[in-house]
This record gives sequence, C-alpha cells and structure tokens, in this order.
Amino acid sequence: MNPFSLAGRKALVTGANTGLGQAIAIGLAAAGAEVICAARRDCDETLRLIAAAGGTGSYLRLDFADPMAARDVFGGAGFDILVNNAGIIRRADAVEFSEADWDDVIDVNLKALFFTCQAFARDCLARGAAGKIVNIASLLSFQGGIRVPSYTASKHGVAGLTKLMANEWAAKGINVNAIAPGYIETNNTEALRADADRNRAILDRIPAGRWGRPEDIAGTATFLCSDAAGYLHGVVLNVDGGWMAR
Repeated sequence: MNPFSLAGRKALVTGANTGLGQAIAIGLAAAGAEVICAARRDCDETLRLIAAAGGTGSYLRLDFADPMAARDVFGGAGFDILVNNAGIIRRADAVEFSEADWDDVIDVNLKALFFTCQAFARDCLARGAAGKIVNIASLLSFQGGIRVPSYTASKHGVAGLTKLMANEWAAKGINVNAIAPGYIETNNTEALRADADRNRAILDRIPAGRWGRPEDIAGTATFLCSDAAGYLHGVVLNVDGGWMAR
C-alpha cells in the first residue's frame, strides 16, 4: 500500500474557501481523501478545483468567530483528518491595539483551534480510531513580527498547543503536528507584496529566492496527514524557502 495515499480517509479543512486552505483541500482530495471544506463563506471554487483534480468534496458552513463552532461536527461522522487553517489578522501599533482586535484574533486563531482539536480527538478516542491533526502555525510562532500583536500571540500559542496535544494523544493514535508557512502568495500577504521596499527586503532574505505558493504548503500537509508521517508528533515544520535557516 502507498504510505502517502489518503484513499478512504475523511478530512475536515477549515478556511478552505481560499489561499492555503483551498490548496490544502485540493491536495488532500487529489491524494484520495474525501474533503469537507469548512468556511464562513462558500467554497464553490474550491469544490470545482477538487472535482477537476478527480477528488471528492463538500461544503460545511462554519464561522470560527464562535470558537465552539465545530463542537458538534465530528461525533459519528467518521473523520480521520483535521486541518486547522482558518485564521485572521489585525494590524496596528502595539500602543494603539484595541481589545476588540485582540479578542477577535485570539478567538479564531487559538481558542477555536483548540476546541476544534478537542472535539475531533474526543470522537477519535471514543471510536478507538487513529487521527491526524495538522495546525497551521506561522513564522510568527518563532519571531515577533511588527504591528500584529494578537496574531503573534496566537501563533506562538498554536505551536505550544500542538506540542501539548501531541504529548497527550500520541500514544492514543492521534498525530498532532503543525506547519509554519513562510511568506506565501495569499490574500494575507498582498499588502506586503505590493510594497516594493518590503517585497525586496523579504525576497533578499529567502534563500529560495521566491515567495512560496499555496501548493508548497498543500504538499506538506498531505504528507503529515498520511501514514508516511506516522512517527511524527509535536513537530512544527517550517515551510519557508529557508527563511528561518538564514
């Protein structure tokens, strides 16, 4: 059997309507998984691309502004894979940052992620089934960044929770790992790429010499969801063109 195949697996990918989530959903489907695309907006484009790749997918509306949005999603539904990609960002100087922007980001990026993982793990443990969780962290799981205090705090938290959950669940058949994407061509980085000075400064530090593409993250996520990654637990894997090695 191909250890990289996801045939017969059922996956939930959050924030699957665009960007990294969309690419991950397509990648998992192309590897054979049935993919449920969860987002607060429609995933019609993602589903068309999944079908074009020969895969199977469907849409589930979830808005993680409610951190408990997925509490009832997993029970009895037979999910094998969870990819926590949904996330938001707010930008302002630390001295001006509002409580609302702090709470909004922490609720979606950290609190919702934890309680979604909890609901998924509870179902796996109740069924005695193996499971794969992949959380989307960030370079700001390691670095401080500028003007994104709640995002930085949330992504440091994602890295820590990934390790904690791996410690508790590894021996119970649930792999919990994370991907820390580098600078990827998505909606979140559009402003950076449009700023000629910032764009050049970023490219000058990336050994690969280019911005990442969503597909670069999709391949890593597919691997982490496969049996080939069966002995990986608590890893926060940089997919950054060499940024953190510089």
